[in-house]
Amino acid sequence: MGELYNRMKAECLLRGLSPNTYNGHLCRCRRFAKHFMRSPAEMGEEEVRRFLLHLADVEKAGPAKQKSYIGALKFLYREILNRPEVVENLKNPKLPSRLPVVLSREEVLAIMEAIASIKHKAIVATSYGTGLRIAEVAALKKTDVDSQRMRIYVQLGKGKKDRHSILSPLLLELLREYYQKSRPKGDWLFPGRDPLRHISTAAISLAFRKAIKKAGIQKKATFHSLRHSFATHLLENGTDIRIVQQLLGHSSIRTTVRYTHVSNAFLKTVESPWDALQKLQSEGGKPCKPKK
Repeated sequence: MGELYNRMKAECLLRGLSPNTYNGHLCRCRRFAKHFMRSPAEMGEEEVRRFLLHLADVEKAGPAKQKSYIGALKFLYREILNRPEVVENLKNPKLPSRLPVVLSREEVLAIMEAIASIKHKAIVATSYGTGLRIAEVAALKKTDVDSQRMRIYVQLGKGKKDRHSILSPLLLELLREYYQKSRPKGDWLFPGRDPLRHISTAAISLAFRKAIKKAGIQKKATFHSLRHSFATHLLENGTDIRIVQQLLGHSSIRTTVRYTHVSNAFLKTVESPWDALQKLQSEGGKPCKPKK
């Protein structure tokens, strides 16, 4: 893509998009160009639709992947090439509404026991104990741990928003044990091989997958499942949903409400119609005759 690639990168940087966002846009637009071996500036709506059809029909790409390519191509044609008409009629595919994968408390303990590295133990415990996303845990600095106010400071989380989360005494104890044993250099709480850089999310995900396998857990859990479990277990403990919203950094309460669908505490408050029918029968109630 040459010059077009540089223009697109510059625009992403000027808009303050996260590295994950602009790298994703650049990669997908480059793939689009490579598919036809032509510059996107020379193509239009027909090529865009043919490419998206190829993704859906030939590569069997799921709705989420299709949506990511549509977003990248819309950015390219609207913001860089000033040809919004090319992508004006593109519609995002409907994404399936799936419940989050939640680990039980016993499963979280099993994962912790399967991890040998004190560093990886501290990372997993931090995510489960605070609800931080994988990138937020990776980017924690030593100064983000406030042992005086018992808070963890999240700088520029998702949506470039700052927030605080809880820091429990037992989590603080584990973090201190990790610090004393590892003595991490530099500013990062969890540095990578290069102490000037924090640990990568890929390294965290790999360690978590190994722990899941070693613990014998069959659920399709990812590191993000720790955040789901944090929210669900708080609700089961009776924590107000608006507090959970603030801890997670959700802009809308509707995003947090989905955890009520997987919370045992909420499900236990609902009586099955079958149980109600059995109680009625045991109390001598007679069923109504069906109307003719």
